[in-house]
This record gives sequence, structure tokens and C-alpha cells, in this order.
Amino acid sequence: MKLGRFLRTVAPLKPIQIFGRLRFRLRRPAPDFAPAPPLRRLGGWQPPITRRDVLTGPTSLFMLNQAGEIARADQWNDPGRDKLWLYNLHYFDCLAAPGAAESKGWRRDLVHRWIAENPAGTGNGWEPYPTSLRIVNWIKWALAEGAPGDAVLHSLAVQARWLAGRLEWHLLGNHLFANAKALVFAGLFFDGDEAERWLSLGLSILGNELAEQVLDDGGHFELSPMYHAIICEDVLDLINIGAASGLGEALFPALPDTARAMRRWLAAMIHPDGEIALFNDAAFGIAPSPIEIENYAARLGLPPVPPPANGVTHLAATGYARLQTDRAVLILDVGAIGPSYLPGHAHADTLSFELSVDGRRVVVNGGTSTYAGPDRASERGTAAHSTVEVAGQDSSEVWASFRVGRRARIASLDIAGDAGGFEVTASHDGYRHLPGAPAHQRSWRLEERALTVTDRVTGGRYDAIARFHLAPDRPIALDLGGLSARVGQGVHWTSSAPMAVAPSRWATQFGRVEEIAAICAPAAPAPLVTRIEW
Repeated sequence: MKLGRFLRTVAPLKPIQIFGRLRFRLRRPAPDFAPAPPLRRLGGWQPPITRRDVLTGPTSLFMLNQAGEIARADQWNDPGRDKLWLYNLHYFDCLAAPGAAESKGWRRDLVHRWIAENPAGTGNGWEPYPTSLRIVNWIKWALAEGAPGDAVLHSLAVQARWLAGRLEWHLLGNHLFANAKALVFAGLFFDGDEAERWLSLGLSILGNELAEQVLDDGGHFELSPMYHAIICEDVLDLINIGAASGLGEALFPALPDTARAMRRWLAAMIHPDGEIALFNDAAFGIAPSPIEIENYAARLGLPPVPPPANGVTHLAATGYARLQTDRAVLILDVGAIGPSYLPGHAHADTLSFELSVDGRRVVVNGGTSTYAGPDRASERGTAAHSTVEVAGQDSSEVWASFRVGRRARIASLDIAGDAGGFEVTASHDGYRHLPGAPAHQRSWRLEERALTVTDRVTGGRYDAIARFHLAPDRPIALDLGGLSARVGQGVHWTSSAPMAVAPSRWATQFGRVEEIAAICAPAAPAPLVTRIEW
């Protein structure tokens, strides 16, 4: 069983991922401590997106909803800390916080402590991804504050050299994109032959990765609204530093159009509350909010994107659909779980959906609070999403935090509309490995005052449970033997099969989980018809 799962996981990988991992493990360049190149003259740098100030004192932080101390050198790599928390510590997002003069001094001291207490090439901070984010954050800080000092400039050069020899070809995706962005930033911040080599390497990677990672509908190919927003900010940052260098039109002629397509995609994937839908790995507070992205684009002189109109917005390349009326927004997952060779941020959430009515969320997905441990496994599982689970199994074979074996595939998709509403019908084959090859088909019909969801499970005879996870502050009152329910104020729920209420969790932020409820009903052997009225 484990061997089969492993083979199903590695079969779709690209050769460069396998050989890249071997090279990454076997070849470790020595740090190069040569003097830093001279600085390039930059002008017209626009204020980038700010971050919440995580520093609560000169050596204390509150990050990812966890308090921590960085008073000693060994705390940069504290083995008792979660890996993601340590990564964030080394990103230095705190440099982008608009704090008071006192906390600005704390940040400067922390930068110099990092240089002194993190020997080159060792520890979490020198892994390629945190190195990439830190290079960009330090350069943004230098452009905003001015005169970072010789020690910082020398360290930046050492980090850029190190990164150029530790690119994450074995991971690809957003990691390789971050590596390339950092090299471009370093290549445009410094001047001279060495800086030109960093710039050339970063540009060559970005050219290929933008074409592959940003799909035809503007969405990022890892299919996470959170990572999409992160990459969208990256694109805006590149436009910013390109303009500041005076080389933007020559180096990045297509980036404004890319940014516009990405912003349009993001606008289709947000709820009326202004935050993203929680499909795949997604949480609030990690990526910049959609309004922050739009405000940044405006500072860069980019025209605004229009909000989605009523009707159906089909994001065909990424496999999402948005149905909208005057009172309701419905966002559906009717596509693949992610790139075949890079599903690390995927959840088993095929044919799940989220619903907002009158500006407030009603039906939600479970979200993401961690990248490790048993909570990670449950948050990726089908039962944590507003979809149907068959035979107690996940629709895609998610395992080991970032691995996926068998993947659900969309078998059919139909989108229609008429004067009375809009309808989407789709099916997937994620349970094809079970005897009888059961398939789940779901249709959504959105009208002005109601949503009807119809679920069918065909092939074999299995228990199948439809779960509808409800946003907080939605008390549920069942009646008529579980065939009818009142959900909060103004929402009435009916079902063709008896409903039950089960406890659930809503992970809206890393390190934070809210207790919510889910409505559950059998979706087999008879079709399940669920009607939500408002």
C-alpha cells in the first residue's frame, strides 16, 4: 500500500525535480565573502505593501498567532519551534511594518543580530526560500530607509551569491519564482558585472516561470488563492523596482498585463467581505489582502480592474467558477487539484464550494492553520470541505503534509444559464479505485433567492456523506425530522434526506482555529437535494 502510494506520488514528477533534489543534497557551494558590488542609482521607488508589525519588543515577537523570543543566538533555529514559524522569523517581513521610531530601531538591531548570529550557509535562515524573501525585504527596507550600512550590503551580496547556487529546481513553483525574484532584486539593487549575472539568471527563470505559472485566466497554477495573491504582489514588486531602475519597460514589458490578469482572477475569488475563498492551502493574513494589492497597483500607475458582474465567471484554466446575483456569491471548485508535478498545496476539496449571502459567508471550507502534524492531515482531507466524502476516504490521496498520490480528475463539466438563474454541473473520478468505480456528480443552481445543490454518487454501494461547513455565528435549528433547518437569521435549509449537525473547525489563520458546525446528510444511495433559501 505504501509503495503504491509512493509510486503514484512520484510518477508525475518532472525529471528536473528528481535530479534537482539529488544535486541540491550533494552539491553545497561554499559561501563567497567577496566585497559587495557597487550600488545602482535607483529613483522613484513606490511604497510597497506593508505588513503587520510582529515585534512586541526589542527581542519579542507575536507571529502566526504564537508568541516567541529571539533574545539568544540559538533561538533563530530553536528545535522546539514549528518550522513555518522559524521560516517566518528569517523572512524579515517585520521590516515592512509601519511602526514607530522605537520599533524601527528594534528592526535595525535585529538585522545586525541576524548577520552576526547566523553563519553563512547554516540554519533555517540560509535555506533558499527564506533567503529569497529576506533579500527582497532587506532591499525594500534599504530603499525606504536609506543607508543600510556596509555590513548589511555585504551580507546581501553574500546571500545573493549563495542563493544563485542553491536554486530550488527540485521544488519549482512558487519557491523557484521567489528565488528568481530575489536575484532580480539583487541584480537591480547592485551594479556591475556580478549584479548583471544575478539579474540575467533571475530574468531567465522568471521568463519561463511566468509563462508556466500564470495560466490563461490569470490564475496561479498551484490553485491556491493565498499563493496567487503572494505571486501577484511579487509581480507588482518587480514592476516597482523595474521602474525605479529605469529598465522596467525593457526588462518587464508584459508584466503590467500579467498583473492585470492576476488581479482580475483574484477579484473573482473573493467574497463580499473582501477576503479570499479558502480553497487548497489558504488562510487570511499571510498574503496581502485584495484591497492592499489594488491600492499598490494604483500607486504604480496601473488602472483598476472592474469587480465581477452578476452571472457566471468561469475561470476555465484554473478550474473555478463564480456565480453571482444581487444578493449571493457562490464560488465553486470544478477543476484539478493543482499541477500534476506540483500538488504540494492541494487539498482533497474537489467539487467543494463557498457561499455568501447579503455580504456574509454562509458555507465555507475548512481553511489552513498549519503545515505539519495531524491537524495538517485533517485540514487537507475531504471531510474538512463542503463537498461529498465517499466510503470515508479522501477524493485525492493527500499525505505527508505536501504529498499527493492518486488525484481526482474532473470527468464532466457543464455550465448553463437562463432567465431564472445559473447552473453548473460537474463530476469527478477521485473514487475510481474503489470496486464499482464510484463517481460523484454535483450540480449547483443559483437563483435570486435560493441555491439548490444536487449530489449523486453512482457506481458501487458506499456510504457517502455531504458536508456543508457553516461560517461562525450561524446557529442551526433542525425540525421536521431533520429535513428542514433554520441557519442563523434569514437562511432556511431543506434536504431530501435527514440532516444532522456535527462539530467542525474553521482555520482562517495559521495558528488559529474557530469552532464551527457542519450540516451533514447522506448522499447515497439516493440522490441528495439540498435547497438553501434566503
